[in-house]
Amino acid sequence: MLNKLVPVVGNISESNLGLEGDLAKVIANEVDVIINSAANTTLHERYDIAIDINTRGPSHVMNFAKKCKKIKVFVHMSTAYVNGKRQGRIMEKPFYMGDTIARELNFNNSKIEPKLDVEKEIELAMKSKKALENDEDARKKMKELGLERARKYGWDVTYVFTKAMGEMMIDTLKENIPVVIIRPSMIQSTYKKPFAGWIQGNRILDLMILYYGRGQLNEFVGDPSGILDVVPVDMVVNATLAAIAKHGQVVIQKPEVKVYQIASSVTNPLVTKYLLSLLHEHFDSSPVLDSKGSPIRVPVMKLFTSMEDFSAHLLDGAMQRSIIGSSNGELLAQKQYEILRRKEFANVYLPYGLYAGRFDCSNTLGLMQIMNEEEKKKFGFDMGSIDWKHYITNVHVPGLRRHVMKEKRGETLVGAGNKIPGGPKFDKSKL
Repeated sequence: MLNKLVPVVGNISESNLGLEGDLAKVIANEVDVIINSAANTTLHERYDIAIDINTRGPSHVMNFAKKCKKIKVFVHMSTAYVNGKRQGRIMEKPFYMGDTIARELNFNNSKIEPKLDVEKEIELAMKSKKALENDEDARKKMKELGLERARKYGWDVTYVFTKAMGEMMIDTLKENIPVVIIRPSMIQSTYKKPFAGWIQGNRILDLMILYYGRGQLNEFVGDPSGILDVVPVDMVVNATLAAIAKHGQVVIQKPEVKVYQIASSVTNPLVTKYLLSLLHEHFDSSPVLDSKGSPIRVPVMKLFTSMEDFSAHLLDGAMQRSIIGSSNGELLAQKQYEILRRKEFANVYLPYGLYAGRFDCSNTLGLMQIMNEEEKKKFGFDMGSIDWKHYITNVHVPGLRRHVMKEKRGETLVGAGNKIPGGPKFDKSKL
């Protein structure tokens, strides 16, 4: 397998992907399938950075694809959360240029609003970046601009808004190239292959799990009866391969954009309250140790269904411990910062913890129907077959502790002073 992999240096933010002329020609002459998985996944990224990678990037890759003489299919890795504020059962349908969730759902009488103009959004981001070149608050203001634009058009965060615009650009530029859009929900560790529990880095749900296990997050924002839509990464890979196999062989008279949502909320829903009970069960039987080697005992996590209730709880808890009213200024600032950290982390998680949509996977299930039994066994992606109790307590959380926190077999993770890789960074200037 390794002798078939040839890594090259490139940049999707540049035309021709930043490839040197001769190398670009070789690739264009040989490649028949393109999979674009490059993205900036920071939820509240600067608007200019998110647009450059998530919106302009796919257009650069598609323009390169049109130079490929043997191209059969263009695969774009997106996210199920490009569906924004849609609710109920969300079908697998593509975005077309100018679509907005706000107009679709009629937010604030938004039907009178102009359609989304992606080119103008790109122009706005670049002009704003230039105008703020010498502004010490440029980073903060560019992040705020991204959120403002996203929420105006019906998306919760900059990341999914710019990803949705990337899908629109692909559809507009595709010409005669068949396009497959893969939209997974929250991707987690492997279910089976290459081995159970493998994960690289962590996502927002993983951070919540790890902070909880260390006794640093005993309350959070979410709907106890809500659904958390998670999918193992190996099932995402297998479904993508199945889509390539189908669309890379069929000659379509009129190339289309086919969307495949890879998700569990419809076929095998994981209820938030049940997930929290499984996490408690895991850490109760295999606790994290503190710096003195004593087990950290954690309660079942308490959930608040609004940021207002969560914030009030944090403030009330601080006051009860007589810290907010303390004359110790340093201690007061420290506690204020801790409250800020928790609120910012909860705000990042909020669109997922209170998400009201359920992702239909009819197209994805249809891929399995054309696979034979041997293919299903080797490359299965049946979300309905996932045993959540086994996966969460015996596979995913142990995988996080082993591959993210680097806990060795036979040892228990030490909590105090052990920094969680990829943990969120918070802006102290807001104090």
